[in-house]
Amino acid sequence: MNIYEMLALIGIGLILRRVVKSEVPFVYLNRFASQVLLTLYVFSNVASKDIDYLIEIRVVFLYVFLIIALSLGASFLYGRFFVQDKKWQGALMILSTYPNTVAMGFPIASLFLDDLTPAIIYASTNTLIVLPIVTFVAAHYSSGKASLRESLLRALKFPPTSANLLALSLVLLGIKLSPGLLGVMNEIGWWSIPAILIYFGSRINLQKFEWRKLLEVGTFRIVLPFVFVVSTLRTNPEIFYPVLVEASMPPAIMANAILAHYRLREEEGIGVTIVLTLAVLILFLALRMFI
Repeated sequence: MNIYEMLALIGIGLILRRVVKSEVPFVYLNRFASQVLLTLYVFSNVASKDIDYLIEIRVVFLYVFLIIALSLGASFLYGRFFVQDKKWQGALMILSTYPNTVAMGFPIASLFLDDLTPAIIYASTNTLIVLPIVTFVAAHYSSGKASLRESLLRALKFPPTSANLLALSLVLLGIKLSPGLLGVMNEIGWWSIPAILIYFGSRINLQKFEWRKLLEVGTFRIVLPFVFVVSTLRTNPEIFYPVLVEASMPPAIMANAILAHYRLREEEGIGVTIVLTLAVLILFLALRMFI
């Protein structure tokens, strides 16, 4: 899916929300997309990997860890000392930690490279690590900072998280499932992306947009990772640009789906994500003109 198709689907969701006054169809759309289709998509993607694939990641794998630690750690410390709203603390950490590495990352990376393998490796690894983390954060902050055990149980009740951990366990144990089965699951699960994009569009409400929240998320999700990669990564362009692009992407559509599932400042998050998505698109299109 390219950027224009993604924007078109968001636009369809926006129009449908103006036409269909009831919330019910969109609530069911989100549930089906995030709890059924996305579960199939996550499981089939992760379970199709093997140990050799994980070993080959190397530098890209390292930077996934570093960027996650940077964004998660910085947003956590900022939220703890400067944000009074506990739900926004959780939403800020999720939006700052979960980048849109696929729907935005792949099309933008293709502006710089023909071979997207490093970008795919980054995105796949990022999903393996980030999804359980942000789901746990969402469960923790949505429940009024429940105990660690309660938050973990709430996180595991989100089907894509359980599917992710199950698939990763199969990979580490060397258990391979039928490629045909995984292929069918992947083809069906892929439809979670357009469905979530339509839902995303239906939730756009810039009336709740706040410049401060835009700057907060923009700093931890885009600015810090961008500066960190440019300052520290010294490698060939085939690795540098995919890592730079993927590390600097705006919040993922899935991050907003998680906010919706756990009722964590969803509308504010979507407003911020829309503006940052357009800003990042302009940034990399401008950067491409000078390279």
